[in-house]
Amino acid sequence: MQRLPRTLAPPRAPAGRRAAVAALAGLAAAGALAQAAPAVRPAPQPSPHAIDVPRWFTNSLLDIPDEVREARAQGRRVMLYVGQDGCPYCKALLKGHFGPGALAEKAQKHFVAIALNLWGDLDVTWIDGVTRSEKALARHLGVQFTPTLLFFDTDGRLVQRLDGYLAPERFAVLMDFVIERREQTLSLAEHMAERLPEPPSPPARARPYLMRDASNLARAGQAGRARPLAVFFESDACRACTQLHAEGMARGPIQPLLKGFDIARLVPGRPAQLTTPDGRRVDARSWARDLNIKLYPTVVFFDARGREVFRFDGDLRPFHVESAFDYVASGAHAREPQFQRFLQARVEHLRTQGRVVDLWK
Repeated sequence: MQRLPRTLAPPRAPAGRRAAVAALAGLAAAGALAQAAPAVRPAPQPSPHAIDVPRWFTNSLLDIPDEVREARAQGRRVMLYVGQDGCPYCKALLKGHFGPGALAEKAQKHFVAIALNLWGDLDVTWIDGVTRSEKALARHLGVQFTPTLLFFDTDGRLVQRLDGYLAPERFAVLMDFVIERREQTLSLAEHMAERLPEPPSPPARARPYLMRDASNLARAGQAGRARPLAVFFESDACRACTQLHAEGMARGPIQPLLKGFDIARLVPGRPAQLTTPDGRRVDARSWARDLNIKLYPTVVFFDARGREVFRFDGDLRPFHVESAFDYVASGAHAREPQFQRFLQARVEHLRTQGRVVDLWK
């Protein structure tokens, strides 16, 4: 896929800086027709391997503080999208959620949408006033999954971040959370439970990979015997949690990887005391709050010393679940801080080994 050049995307109604830019561009064009005039500085060109974005996204100059100010003047917030070419989750979001329909209409009404390319070279002036390339900014922000969405308040404060993909019904609830500014009173997980209630999950089939007793997760002090730990934060009424276990954790290729982990399941809504990987004694709800668990399920990985090294949440497909476990099990997280680079290399390696890889399965 290729992104429409920013210069071809339809501009939104001129305001502030855009009005001045449009006026100058019009004068330059008129002068060029009348006589040979000095060359006008060319508009930024799309990054190599850029991704297709809907035409209603802003044709931005990528000055984020300025975008926040203009969005505030229109009574809207900024929604920043980070994606990449070949990403099936990005395609599902842009073509499905943000294609013609109610979700896209709501997004256009309430947000100024700006697209960045995970591997792009265009300059972006960030909230802190520092200008970085798209790919440098993605590293600075710790973007590990695409799509990543960042929602900003009218004062430039980041109010919500979504790392990865959510199915349409869950994404709609997330947008309402931001639009209604509910982050001021409750967590996203609480909002989800209120707005999208789900029936209790059916009794789980055997999950032999889970620890029988999740009350002691301490890694420290085990004299080199500790293994990496994966903690599943879930709800008792969570269709996505059930799906993660039924699909992502049940497929054949992931089974050898699971043998190298201690794996615990926690339900923060239940009162339960536990010892954390770093040896603290807390209840599950407080620990989930300390870790900023926003969605169910969320899987947090800890190394043998009890330090968090990686996490994922949202609606991750089985191949990416498998790859997340491999990222930690192989120690690649310590050598390659960008999961997407590890993922690309892993896909290429598996395909040379003759394995058919479908990123959406």
